[in-house]
Amino acid sequence: MNNNNYVPFGDLKGGRLILAAFVLALANFMVVLDMTIANVSVPHITGSLAVSSSQGTWVITSYAVAEAICVPLTGWLAGRFGAVRLFVISLIGFTVFSILCGLSTSLEMLVFCRIGQGLFGGPIMPLSQTLLMRIFPPEKQSQAMGMWAMTTVVGPILGPILGGAISDNLSWHWIFFINIPVGIFCAIAALRLLKPAETLISKIRIDTIGLFLLILWIGALQLMLDLGHENDWFNSTFICVLAVITVVGLVLFIIWEMTEQHPVVNIQIFRYRGFTFSVLSLAFAFGAFFSSIVLIPQWVQINLGYTATWAGYLTATMGFGSLLMSPIVAKMATKYDQRILASFGLSLLAVVTLMRAFWTTDADFMALAWPQILQGFAVPFFFIPLSNMALASVQPHEMASAAGLMNFLRTMAGAIGASIAVTLWDDHAKVARSEMVSNLHVDEVQNTLTQAGVSSQGALGYISSLVDKEALTLSANHVFLILAMVFVFAALIVWLAPRPKLGTGGGSHVH
Repeated sequence: MNNNNYVPFGDLKGGRLILAAFVLALANFMVVLDMTIANVSVPHITGSLAVSSSQGTWVITSYAVAEAICVPLTGWLAGRFGAVRLFVISLIGFTVFSILCGLSTSLEMLVFCRIGQGLFGGPIMPLSQTLLMRIFPPEKQSQAMGMWAMTTVVGPILGPILGGAISDNLSWHWIFFINIPVGIFCAIAALRLLKPAETLISKIRIDTIGLFLLILWIGALQLMLDLGHENDWFNSTFICVLAVITVVGLVLFIIWEMTEQHPVVNIQIFRYRGFTFSVLSLAFAFGAFFSSIVLIPQWVQINLGYTATWAGYLTATMGFGSLLMSPIVAKMATKYDQRILASFGLSLLAVVTLMRAFWTTDADFMALAWPQILQGFAVPFFFIPLSNMALASVQPHEMASAAGLMNFLRTMAGAIGASIAVTLWDDHAKVARSEMVSNLHVDEVQNTLTQAGVSSQGALGYISSLVDKEALTLSANHVFLILAMVFVFAALIVWLAPRPKLGTGGGSHVH
């Protein structure tokens, strides 16, 4: 890729610059939204297509696998076809497969189309980020990153709410059809506005072996994470085989990419200390953050009887703080040491997560909402500075590869974190239940309830339900305590990165 590919060119000004930034942010929002919008719609989809719930989860995992595979290829694809051209093609492909998803009449067709969605959606997130950095001058790049980060954070929050509302009031098909007008608008606007910002094309051959190894180990890892919990993890031969394939494939992939002249993923970017530790901190933080997003809705629905819509509302309370603080933090990032901002945000997240470790089964909505609201204020403080620091650490021509690699690691950290958190939650709940049952005088409690007019079976069912709820709550408290420690660890890692220059966003270079 040419060295001038990602140097800010400054041709867009005024209203055209604002509109171009809006288009890039909107496209990113659409793709991020689709990561979570189908989550609450799986029961509707499985009922409509007459398949089991476990089969229905492939609607989610197929998209995640395809996107995870394609995101790291962004740098190579942008160099081969041009960043703007790739962005427009990705939008068109994503929109077409969204239509096909909505028209699907079988699970096989829907999964195939979700894979297509993921493959075309993968490059949109990192390209929207790097193109924003390209069209804005260095002194405005932090504000641009603030807009981008806002859409990235708010998308997963609104996804479950929109998915539930659309599925309940229209049909699950419309969670895909709503992408059509957005995709068409963004593709046309990007073609007209961003054409002057096109990057130079380099005729680089494709790294076939590297691409194969990438697909192999990511696919095996994603399958292991998705299927591990229901297959009792490493007690299953299938999961063990997937684990071996993941480890061997990853080792071979790293060795090959380190020696390949034109690697499909530029691992050499990790030579920059600022990039390495910023991304490492971001990965740990996002893994813990995403774990809480997955865990909380399940806990409130199982233990507190919340509907999917109300669980979505609870999650959405986090969005207010994120929307308010994103532009403010972006401006602060040009004036203060971004390591301080990131550490503050991560420390606040640790405190908020620690608050959740004391939740009980009789907590009301506001008791649950306050930590969510505070978390919303904290997220921009770590997300924006760490993204800025990572991209500021690489050379301009490496920004597409760096953004793709950063988003890939963030996505994988979220998947790994969520899988580990759910496993810990379930396993610790079993231990907690066993301990409570051993210390509970079941016969005495059952007799008391029976004397009050409850049937013998009804009394046992009532006791079992109470024990289950308390066990799940104690287990959730335990997981939140671990997540709080992860946030503290991420806050400490930040200080291993060099001090970033003040007054610039992602355009300054700190190695």
